[in-house]
Amino acid sequence: MFEVYASTPQDMSPAEIAAHARRAEAMGYDGLHVPDAVHDGFILSAIALNATKALRVGTAVLVAFPRSPMNVAITAWDLQQMSGGRFELGLGTQVKGNIEKRYSTSWSAPAPRMRDYIQSLRAIFNCFQQGGSLDFRSAHYEFTRLQPFFNPGPIEHPDIPIYLGAVGPLMTQLAGEVSDGLITHPTNTPPRYIEEVTFPRINKGVIKAERQLQEIKLLLGSLLATGVDEEMVAVEREKQRNLLGFLYSTPAYWPSLELFGWQEKGEHLLQLTREGRWQDMKLIVDDDMLTQFVPVGTYKQIAAVLQAHYGHLSAIINFPLPENPAHDEAAAKAIAELREIC
Repeated sequence: MFEVYASTPQDMSPAEIAAHARRAEAMGYDGLHVPDAVHDGFILSAIALNATKALRVGTAVLVAFPRSPMNVAITAWDLQQMSGGRFELGLGTQVKGNIEKRYSTSWSAPAPRMRDYIQSLRAIFNCFQQGGSLDFRSAHYEFTRLQPFFNPGPIEHPDIPIYLGAVGPLMTQLAGEVSDGLITHPTNTPPRYIEEVTFPRINKGVIKAERQLQEIKLLLGSLLATGVDEEMVAVEREKQRNLLGFLYSTPAYWPSLELFGWQEKGEHLLQLTREGRWQDMKLIVDDDMLTQFVPVGTYKQIAAVLQAHYGHLSAIINFPLPENPAHDEAAAKAIAELREIC
């Protein structure tokens, strides 16, 4: 049985998110992921949680480093209390250029810093719940002061899940070491890549922390091409072709291309961006690539397709809401089928 999460468009505004969340809940989704890009991920989460009764809402992913762990801890604690335990905190590092030039924040080795970040969050959460003094010291963060006046105090559901968005080897290993789960990027979600690359990296972190692999959840951020009929599926498939062309112009995402022997495609796509030939990028993403990276099927077929792709790898999957609300009923049947698969 899959847990099914809806995604949220990067540009969806706070004025739109409540209706989006209510729609997802009505369709039978287990959860909703909200971005932290064009709009603030915490604000989107708060509105979505307030608009629903049972839907879990998580950031996928919150840009961590420009925010103090204390600020993140306070907001996450408030969202968890307000929602009755339905909030999930997904964290990511972003890239050096954005951290330094968009956020005007210092950059340092991301994996060690994220380890300290998550451990400091857990220390702060523990102090909120248990009281007493706060004493966390690491290479990147030091929290030694939390007067009772500023402590929000215990809540009914204090165990806030912390997920880590990870692509590279060190961050993926770190997910196994200190997080509750890993949120995959579309470029590192092919089943072969998960089996041959992602799981071994997670397991290194699990062994280091003396944990069990089953403690780490895998939230699949897979791209899908689905719809009410074959014509719509074909249209969605071409949209994913265009998206993969854009994504794989970024060298950080090339490891999955390398696994399939397609590194030259990434190099070609990067060159096309330098030449401004954006329309030509989709020509590099051939049908073989789409077959490996994008599960395809109508709403009546897609549950079986996803089970074949991912049923042996994870029980949590992303499934997009239809662009046309008139197709919600058909999509809801596919979601129900996914949730019932054994």
